Amino acid sequence: MSIVSLPLAESHTLRKMAEKKRLVTVAALQFACTDDVSTNVDTAERLVRAAHQKGANIILIQELFEGYYFCQAQREDFFHRAKPYQGHPTIVRMQKLAKELGVVIPVSFFEEANNAHYNSVAIIDADGTDLGLYRKSHIPDGPGYQEKFYFNPGDTGFKVFQTKYAKIGVAICWDQWFPEAARAMALQGAEVLFYPTAIGSEPQDDGLDSRDHWRRVMQGHAGANVVPLVASNRIGKETIETEHGKSAITFYGYSFIAGPTGELVAAADDKEEVVLVAQFDLDKIKSKRQSWGVFRDRRPDLYKVLLTLDGSNPVK
Repeated sequence: MSIVSLPLAESHTLRKMAEKKRLVTVAALQFACTDDVSTNVDTAERLVRAAHQKGANIILIQELFEGYYFCQAQREDFFHRAKPYQGHPTIVRMQKLAKELGVVIPVSFFEEANNAHYNSVAIIDADGTDLGLYRKSHIPDGPGYQEKFYFNPGDTGFKVFQTKYAKIGVAICWDQWFPEAARAMALQGAEVLFYPTAIGSEPQDDGLDSRDHWRRVMQGHAGANVVPLVASNRIGKETIETEHGKSAITFYGYSFIAGPTGELVAAADDKEEVVLVAQFDLDKIKSKRQSWGVFRDRRPDLYKVLLTLDGSNPVK
């Protein structure tokens, strides 16, 4: 092996150039939940620490990770799982953890706001500051995923958050199927998109497996907007006692990180607890996004049909 020494001035210049690079390392966590809050939050913290050890700056935990995915059933007693945003114990704990490690953590939780309830995420910056709240906009309602019983439609609109490491957009699970949501966050300057998720088998149809469809849709969001994308899903079989007997979902994991052309950079399987990590050069991606022209050549004046439900009566 040979070593080539650079002149001192040139070496100094290269170091300065490296320091100016806007590199961000993102992580997606994947684990099986119990129905005990303290156990799950302990697991989340353990994996956040593991991601930090791998160099991660922004670490995504899966959707509603404090317990089982309770939306398999319509039960009044499950509303007791909701807590107010301010002073929420899991958010407070993650604020302390974020400050200790110097990492950004989006925290998914079941929010109670007076008589309203939301599927929400709080964005915790690297100094422990709570940057604000996003409430899930698209609320599914189907066998095993009866979220409309519990959650009001979110009223925050799609938002981006300026964190220490990047400007990020965060949406939640069913939101990830809608290209409009990803585009709205990208238009507001999101440099990375994050989607905490809880998705798996369909109780009404053993033959339906959406995992590849689910992943490809989000890879399309990354490619269409020329931004990296991080999706974190849970694993494991969860059985809930419903009003009609027992219901079970086997969550299929498949958490992943996609690059700015939609390419898979890191991917999990359907069974293993995992910490996925990938690094991106945000300035390099910004140049690619600008030069590719997908934002330069947009025609929002022609998109009024998107403001309708059936496409037959565009707003004038």
